[in-house]
Amino acid sequence: MCAVFGLIDYEKVFSTKQREQILRVLSKECEVRGTDATGFAFNSRNELKIFKRPAPAHKMHLHLSEDSNIILGHTRMATQGYKQKNFNNHPFFGDAGDERFALAHNGVIYNDEKLRKELEIPPSNIETDSYIAVQILEKLGELSEKSLAEMAGKVSGSFVFTLLDRHNNSYFVKGDNPLALYHFKAGFYIYASTNSILNQALNALGLGKFPYEEVHSNCGDILKIDNQGRLTRSRFQYNGYSHYPYAFGYNTFNDRIGLIRLNQYAERCGVDAFYIDLLLEYGYTVEEIEDLICVPNAIEMAVEEVLYEFDYCGEW
Repeated sequence: MCAVFGLIDYEKVFSTKQREQILRVLSKECEVRGTDATGFAFNSRNELKIFKRPAPAHKMHLHLSEDSNIILGHTRMATQGYKQKNFNNHPFFGDAGDERFALAHNGVIYNDEKLRKELEIPPSNIETDSYIAVQILEKLGELSEKSLAEMAGKVSGSFVFTLLDRHNNSYFVKGDNPLALYHFKAGFYIYASTNSILNQALNALGLGKFPYEEVHSNCGDILKIDNQGRLTRSRFQYNGYSHYPYAFGYNTFNDRIGLIRLNQYAERCGVDAFYIDLLLEYGYTVEEIEDLICVPNAIEMAVEEVLYEFDYCGEW
Protein backbone atom coordinates (compact mmCIF):
# COMPACT_ATOMS: atom_id res chain seq x y z
CA MET A 1 0.00 0.00 0.00
CA CYS A 2 1.56 3.26 -1.15
CA ALA A 3 0.50 6.59 -2.57
CA VAL A 4 1.45 8.51 -5.68
CA PHE A 5 0.96 12.26 -5.86
CA GLY A 6 2.26 15.29 -7.67
CA LEU A 7 1.96 18.75 -9.17
CA ILE A 8 2.08 19.67 -12.87
CA ASP A 9 2.35 23.47 -12.88
CA TYR A 10 2.67 23.86 -16.65
CA GLU A 11 1.73 27.57 -16.69
CA LYS A 12 4.08 28.23 -13.75
CA VAL A 13 1.25 29.65 -11.69
CA PHE A 14 3.05 29.15 -8.38
CA SER A 15 6.30 30.43 -6.94
CA THR A 16 8.98 27.98 -5.83
CA LYS A 17 7.96 28.35 -2.18
CA GLN A 18 4.30 27.79 -3.05
CA ARG A 19 5.15 24.60 -4.93
CA GLU A 20 7.15 23.36 -1.97
CA GLN A 21 4.20 24.07 0.32
CA ILE A 22 1.78 22.26 -2.00
CA LEU A 23 4.03 19.18 -2.07
CA ARG A 24 4.54 19.35 1.69
CA VAL A 25 0.82 19.31 2.42
CA LEU A 26 0.01 16.78 -0.29
CA SER A 27 2.71 14.36 0.83
CA LYS A 28 1.62 14.60 4.47
CA GLU A 29 -1.95 13.71 3.50
CA CYS A 30 -0.54 10.70 1.64
CA GLU A 31 1.03 9.37 4.84
CA VAL A 32 -2.20 7.45 5.49
CA ARG A 33 -1.06 5.10 2.74
CA GLY A 34 2.58 4.80 3.74
CA THR A 35 5.17 6.24 6.11
CA ASP A 36 8.17 3.98 5.50
CA ALA A 37 9.71 6.22 2.84
CA THR A 38 9.00 9.36 0.82
CA GLY A 39 10.39 10.40 -2.54
CA PHE A 40 10.17 13.12 -5.18
CA ALA A 41 11.30 13.41 -8.79
CA PHE A 42 11.68 16.71 -10.64
CA ASN A 43 13.76 18.45 -13.26
CA SER A 44 16.21 21.11 -12.16
CA ARG A 45 18.62 22.99 -14.39
CA ASN A 46 18.05 20.57 -17.29
CA GLU A 47 18.70 17.50 -15.14
CA LEU A 48 16.20 14.96 -13.82
CA LYS A 49 16.70 14.53 -10.08
CA ILE A 50 15.31 12.26 -7.36
CA PHE A 51 15.17 13.12 -3.68
CA LYS A 52 14.07 10.22 -1.46
CA ARG A 53 14.62 9.07 2.09
CA PRO A 54 13.43 6.20 4.36
CA ALA A 55 11.32 8.64 6.35
CA PRO A 56 7.66 9.73 6.61
CA ALA A 57 6.61 12.74 4.57
CA HIS A 58 6.30 15.12 7.53
CA LYS A 59 10.04 14.70 8.20
CA MET A 60 11.07 15.52 4.63
CA HIS A 61 12.34 18.94 3.59
CA LEU A 62 11.94 19.37 -0.15
CA HIS A 63 13.86 22.21 -1.77
CA LEU A 64 13.06 23.01 -5.40
CA SER A 65 14.78 25.29 -7.86
CA GLU A 66 12.85 27.99 -9.70
CA ASP A 67 12.53 25.89 -12.85
CA SER A 68 11.19 22.79 -11.02
CA ASN A 69 7.52 23.21 -11.89
CA ILE A 70 6.53 19.55 -12.39
CA ILE A 71 7.03 17.21 -9.45
CA LEU A 72 6.25 13.51 -9.04
CA GLY A 73 5.91 12.10 -5.52
CA HIS A 74 5.50 8.82 -3.64
CA THR A 75 4.92 7.68 -0.06
CA ARG A 76 5.76 4.07 0.63
CA MET A 77 4.53 1.25 2.82
CA ALA A 78 7.29 -1.30 2.35
CA THR A 79 6.18 -4.82 1.42
CA GLN A 80 9.27 -5.97 -0.50
CA GLY A 81 12.73 -4.47 -0.28
CA TYR A 82 14.17 -3.13 3.00
CA LYS A 83 13.34 0.56 3.34
CA GLN A 84 16.65 1.52 4.96
CA LYS A 85 18.38 0.59 1.72
CA ASN A 86 17.32 3.81 0.06
CA PHE A 87 17.71 2.40 -3.46
CA ASN A 88 14.63 0.23 -2.70
CA ASN A 89 12.45 3.32 -2.27
CA HIS A 90 10.49 5.16 -4.96
CA PRO A 91 10.88 6.87 -7.39
CA PHE A 92 13.42 4.93 -9.45
CA PHE A 93 15.65 6.19 -12.24
CA GLY A 94 15.49 4.51 -15.61
CA ASP A 95 17.18 4.97 -18.99
CA ALA A 96 15.18 3.81 -22.01
CA GLY A 97 17.34 4.44 -25.05
CA ASP A 98 18.46 8.05 -24.72
CA GLU A 99 15.51 8.99 -22.48
CA ARG A 100 16.06 9.25 -18.74
CA PHE A 101 12.94 8.95 -16.60
CA ALA A 102 11.73 8.49 -13.04
CA LEU A 103 9.04 5.96 -12.12
CA ALA A 104 6.88 5.47 -9.03
CA HIS A 105 4.37 2.69 -8.42
CA ASN A 106 1.37 2.14 -6.17
CA GLY A 107 0.42 -1.52 -5.92
CA VAL A 108 1.97 -4.99 -5.95
CA ILE A 109 3.62 -6.86 -8.83
CA TYR A 110 3.90 -10.59 -8.21
CA ASN A 111 5.45 -11.91 -11.45
CA ASP A 112 8.61 -9.75 -11.35
CA GLU A 113 11.02 -12.67 -10.86
CA LYS A 114 9.32 -14.67 -13.61
CA LEU A 115 9.60 -11.75 -16.03
CA ARG A 116 13.29 -11.26 -15.28
CA LYS A 117 13.93 -14.88 -16.27
CA GLU A 118 11.70 -14.78 -19.35
CA LEU A 119 13.12 -11.50 -20.63
CA GLU A 120 16.70 -12.32 -19.59
CA ILE A 121 16.96 -9.19 -17.48
CA PRO A 122 20.16 -9.13 -15.38
CA PRO A 123 19.84 -9.09 -11.58
CA SER A 124 19.79 -5.79 -9.71
CA ASN A 125 20.56 -4.77 -6.15
CA ILE A 126 17.09 -3.16 -6.04
CA GLU A 127 14.80 -5.65 -4.28
CA THR A 128 11.45 -3.91 -4.82
CA ASP A 129 8.93 -5.67 -7.06
CA SER A 130 8.05 -2.33 -8.70
CA TYR A 131 11.49 -2.05 -10.29
CA ILE A 132 10.61 -4.63 -12.93
CA ALA A 133 8.61 -1.90 -14.71
CA VAL A 134 11.78 0.19 -15.07
CA GLN A 135 13.77 -2.82 -16.27
CA ILE A 136 11.19 -3.73 -18.92
CA LEU A 137 11.15 -0.17 -20.29
CA GLU A 138 14.95 -0.16 -20.39
CA LYS A 139 14.87 -3.51 -22.22
CA LEU A 140 12.39 -2.06 -24.76
CA GLY A 141 14.73 0.87 -25.32
CA GLU A 142 12.24 3.71 -25.45
CA LEU A 143 9.79 5.67 -23.35
CA SER A 144 6.53 6.06 -25.25
CA GLU A 145 2.88 5.17 -25.02
CA LYS A 146 3.71 2.05 -27.04
CA SER A 147 6.46 0.84 -24.69
CA LEU A 148 4.35 1.70 -21.63
CA ALA A 149 1.49 -0.37 -23.05
CA GLU A 150 3.82 -3.30 -23.64
CA MET A 151 5.27 -3.06 -20.14
CA ALA A 152 1.83 -2.78 -18.50
CA GLY A 153 0.59 -5.76 -20.48
CA LYS A 154 3.41 -7.95 -19.17
CA VAL A 155 3.20 -7.26 -15.43
CA SER A 156 0.62 -9.04 -13.28
CA GLY A 157 -0.70 -7.50 -10.10
CA SER A 158 -2.25 -4.21 -9.07
CA PHE A 159 -0.80 -0.90 -10.14
CA VAL A 160 -0.80 2.71 -11.02
CA PHE A 161 2.54 3.78 -12.49
CA THR A 162 3.51 7.43 -12.68
CA LEU A 163 6.49 8.62 -14.69
CA LEU A 164 8.34 11.86 -15.37
CA ASP A 165 10.93 12.27 -18.13
CA ARG A 166 13.73 14.81 -18.49
CA HIS A 167 11.56 16.92 -20.82
CA ASN A 168 8.91 17.38 -18.09
CA ASN A 169 6.39 15.06 -19.71
CA SER A 170 4.26 13.12 -17.21
CA TYR A 171 2.74 9.68 -17.76
CA PHE A 172 0.07 7.75 -15.84
CA VAL A 173 -0.43 4.02 -16.44
CA LYS A 174 -3.71 3.06 -14.77
CA GLY A 175 -4.30 -0.50 -13.65
CA ASP A 176 -6.88 -1.36 -11.01
CA ASN A 177 -5.46 0.91 -8.31
CA PRO A 178 -7.10 4.29 -7.69
CA LEU A 179 -5.96 7.61 -9.13
CA ALA A 180 -7.42 11.10 -8.64
CA LEU A 181 -6.28 13.78 -11.11
CA TYR A 182 -7.67 17.35 -11.14
CA HIS A 183 -7.05 19.94 -13.86
CA PHE A 184 -7.30 23.55 -12.71
CA LYS A 185 -8.22 26.14 -15.31
CA ALA A 186 -5.52 28.48 -14.03
CA GLY A 187 -2.93 26.18 -15.62
CA PHE A 188 -1.95 23.25 -13.41
CA TYR A 189 -2.81 19.67 -12.47
CA ILE A 190 -2.68 18.10 -9.01
CA TYR A 191 -3.01 14.39 -8.39
CA ALA A 192 -3.00 11.78 -5.63
CA SER A 193 -3.96 8.16 -5.18
CA THR A 194 -7.49 8.87 -3.92
CA ASN A 195 -10.04 11.67 -4.09
CA SER A 196 -10.27 11.83 -0.30
CA ILE A 197 -6.53 12.47 0.05
CA LEU A 198 -6.54 15.03 -2.73
CA ASN A 199 -9.61 16.85 -1.45
CA GLN A 200 -8.19 17.11 2.07
CA ALA A 201 -4.95 18.52 0.72
CA LEU A 202 -6.72 21.06 -1.48
CA ASN A 203 -8.89 22.21 1.41
CA ALA A 204 -5.83 22.59 3.64
CA LEU A 205 -4.12 24.63 0.92
CA GLY A 206 -7.18 26.75 0.16
CA LEU A 207 -7.20 25.58 -3.47
CA GLY A 208 -10.48 23.69 -3.35
CA LYS A 209 -12.48 26.85 -4.08
CA PHE A 210 -10.86 27.37 -7.49
CA PRO A 211 -12.50 25.88 -10.62
CA TYR A 212 -11.18 22.55 -11.77
CA GLU A 213 -12.23 19.50 -13.73
CA GLU A 214 -11.57 15.93 -12.62
CA VAL A 215 -9.72 13.95 -15.28
CA HIS A 216 -11.25 10.49 -15.15
CA SER A 217 -9.25 7.40 -16.01
CA ASN A 218 -10.17 3.75 -16.32
CA CYS A 219 -8.28 0.52 -15.88
CA GLY A 220 -6.19 0.12 -19.03
CA ASP A 221 -5.67 3.85 -19.67
CA ILE A 222 -2.36 5.54 -20.37
CA LEU A 223 -2.42 9.32 -19.92
CA LYS A 224 0.35 11.60 -21.10
CA ILE A 225 0.47 15.22 -19.99
CA ASP A 226 3.23 17.08 -21.82
CA ASN A 227 5.15 20.04 -20.45
CA GLN A 228 2.59 22.42 -21.98
CA GLY A 229 -0.32 20.76 -20.16
CA ARG A 230 -1.70 18.94 -23.23
CA LEU A 231 -3.31 15.61 -22.36
CA THR A 232 -3.44 12.59 -24.68
CA ARG A 233 -4.80 9.10 -24.05
CA SER A 234 -4.01 5.59 -25.21
CA ARG A 235 -4.86 2.09 -24.02
CA PHE A 236 -3.22 -1.18 -23.02
CA GLN A 237 -4.50 -4.70 -22.39
CA TYR A 238 -4.76 -5.12 -18.64
CA ASN A 239 -3.93 -8.59 -17.32
CA GLY A 240 -4.19 -7.85 -13.61
CA TYR A 241 -4.14 -11.06 -11.61
CA SER A 242 -5.36 -13.18 -14.52
CA HIS A 243 -2.71 -15.84 -13.96
CA TYR A 244 -2.88 -15.85 -10.18
CA PRO A 245 -4.57 -18.80 -8.43
CA TYR A 246 -7.53 -17.28 -6.62
CA ALA A 247 -7.84 -18.67 -3.14
CA PHE A 248 -10.98 -16.82 -2.16
CA GLY A 249 -13.09 -16.88 -5.32
CA TYR A 250 -13.22 -13.05 -5.38
CA ASN A 251 -12.73 -10.69 -8.29
CA THR A 252 -9.53 -8.83 -9.25
CA PHE A 253 -9.32 -6.64 -6.18
CA ASN A 254 -10.26 -9.31 -3.68
CA ASP A 255 -7.70 -11.98 -4.48
CA ARG A 256 -5.01 -13.18 -2.13
CA ILE A 257 -2.47 -10.46 -2.90
CA GLY A 258 -5.08 -7.73 -2.52
CA LEU A 259 -6.21 -9.09 0.83
CA ILE A 260 -2.68 -9.42 2.16
CA ARG A 261 -1.97 -5.86 1.03
CA LEU A 262 -5.17 -4.58 2.64
CA ASN A 263 -4.53 -6.35 5.93
CA GLN A 264 -0.99 -4.97 6.10
CA TYR A 265 -2.29 -1.47 5.46
CA ALA A 266 -5.09 -1.85 8.03
CA GLU A 267 -2.64 -3.09 10.65
CA ARG A 268 -0.37 -0.09 10.02
CA CYS A 269 -3.33 2.24 10.51
CA GLY A 270 -4.53 0.51 13.68
CA VAL A 271 -7.74 -0.86 12.14
CA ASP A 272 -9.11 -4.03 13.75
CA ALA A 273 -8.86 -7.07 11.46
CA PHE A 274 -12.41 -8.02 12.50
CA TYR A 275 -13.69 -4.84 10.84
CA ILE A 276 -11.95 -5.78 7.57
CA ASP A 277 -13.39 -9.31 7.59
CA LEU A 278 -16.87 -8.01 8.41
CA LEU A 279 -16.89 -5.45 5.59
CA LEU A 280 -15.51 -7.95 3.06
CA GLU A 281 -18.18 -10.48 4.02
CA TYR A 282 -20.84 -7.81 3.68
CA GLY A 283 -19.71 -7.05 0.12
CA TYR A 284 -17.26 -4.14 0.31
CA THR A 285 -14.36 -4.36 -2.14
CA VAL A 286 -10.73 -4.00 -1.12
CA GLU A 287 -10.57 -0.63 -2.92
CA GLU A 288 -13.62 0.67 -1.04
CA ILE A 289 -12.15 -0.40 2.30
CA GLU A 290 -8.82 1.24 1.42
CA ASP A 291 -10.64 4.52 0.81
CA LEU A 292 -12.55 4.19 4.09
CA ILE A 293 -9.32 3.72 6.04
CA CYS A 294 -8.05 7.02 4.61
CA VAL A 295 -10.98 8.96 6.11
CA PRO A 296 -11.10 9.42 9.90
CA ASN A 297 -13.89 7.39 11.57
CA ALA A 298 -15.21 6.15 8.21
CA ILE A 299 -14.42 2.49 8.95
CA GLU A 300 -16.22 2.67 12.29
CA MET A 301 -19.28 4.27 10.69
CA ALA A 302 -19.40 1.62 7.96
CA VAL A 303 -19.13 -1.18 10.54
CA GLU A 304 -21.92 0.40 12.62
CA GLU A 305 -24.18 0.46 9.55
CA VAL A 306 -23.43 -3.21 8.82
CA LEU A 307 -24.07 -4.25 12.41
CA TYR A 308 -27.28 -2.21 12.53
CA GLU A 309 -28.56 -3.92 9.39
CA PHE A 310 -27.62 -7.30 10.80
CA ASP A 311 -29.48 -6.58 14.04
CA TYR A 312 -32.50 -5.30 12.13
CA CYS A 313 -32.72 -8.07 9.56
CA GLY A 314 -31.22 -10.91 11.53
CA GLU A 315 -29.07 -11.92 8.57
CA TRP A 316 -27.53 -10.71 5.32
